[in-house]
Amino acid sequence: MTPVEQTTTPATIAGIETPAAIVDLGRLAANLDRAASYATSHGIALRPHVKTHKSPVIAREQLRRGAAGLTCATVREVEVMSDVTNDVLFAYPPVGGPRLRRLLSAPAKVRLTVSLDSEAAIDALAATAAAARRTVRVYVEADVGMHRVGVTSADRAVALARRVAGKPSLEYAGLAFYAGHIRQPPAAQDERLARLNDELGAILDALSAAGLTPTVVSGGSTPTLWRTHELPAVTEIRPGTYVYNDRATADLGVCALDDCALTVLATVVSTAVPDQAVVDAGTKALGREPLDDASHAGFGAVADHPDVVVSRMSEEHGILDLRSTSWRPATGDLVRIIPNHVCVVVHLNDVVYGVRGENVETTWPVAARGRT
Repeated sequence: MTPVEQTTTPATIAGIETPAAIVDLGRLAANLDRAASYATSHGIALRPHVKTHKSPVIAREQLRRGAAGLTCATVREVEVMSDVTNDVLFAYPPVGGPRLRRLLSAPAKVRLTVSLDSEAAIDALAATAAAARRTVRVYVEADVGMHRVGVTSADRAVALARRVAGKPSLEYAGLAFYAGHIRQPPAAQDERLARLNDELGAILDALSAAGLTPTVVSGGSTPTLWRTHELPAVTEIRPGTYVYNDRATADLGVCALDDCALTVLATVVSTAVPDQAVVDAGTKALGREPLDDASHAGFGAVADHPDVVVSRMSEEHGILDLRSTSWRPATGDLVRIIPNHVCVVVHLNDVVYGVRGENVETTWPVAARGRT
């Protein structure tokens, strides 16, 4: 990676004011290469979700490795990523006049695709697209077990696809789904993947029978990424977390802890209480998401001492539980914490530091952060 350096970049991590998000550039490159190679070898288009990194710097690296386009969840992400690609999927229900008008103001060069699951969303998108004098591609969203968004029957998918096809300002382009409910280790996913194949098959059969065979079947998640080829209908995958990985991903066995590229650099600020150390990374640096596996407690783990977890937090304080280790950090020491959920951590930072060992090579802004 050769992102543009900023003049304020410190030479080593010792010069970084903590807490801060730091990324091991070697691990990042390996993660990007692995996913790109997997997609290419199985003939599946890779359309990574930018929610994890929110950075044009990383997006360019994904595109350079062959990504077909990018996936976004907020209009801000669409705006930022429109500078690096002409092919963007907005994978979020496009509901609300302000959101729609802003979305449709994306540069005319951008081929915009939207996933949706309701007649109301179709009609509003069609009207807004017509007013903007542009055509928008549409994926009909199906619920295959996550129970968050998406139609829950093949008949509903057919009805929505037919409605999209009848709108002059819309182009029916495909079917989308998100298998976020599959959160078992890859080796334990057989039953749920088989069920997913059956559910997708029923929807696709109904669409084909109605003369609405989708050109694209878009799915995927980081937990199921490496078994996507076992879903033969899928033509496009949208993983996000794989770029950095995190403690939750490693806990599932989808990656190793050594594959976690992003850590939170923190400073030990107190060791006054026996059997604990306090770092300057609390909820505002690490978020507050527990792991799915309740047996693995904590809100992050120390990279070099993974048995040491952040057991509790205040807004600016993280408590390292030292009872199970002989390691005793001193006040002023730097530690790297692997967060439970990296997407939330990135969102909490203005800038990310790219490092190799103790040396800081570059920085880049989290340009697409923000709620909208």
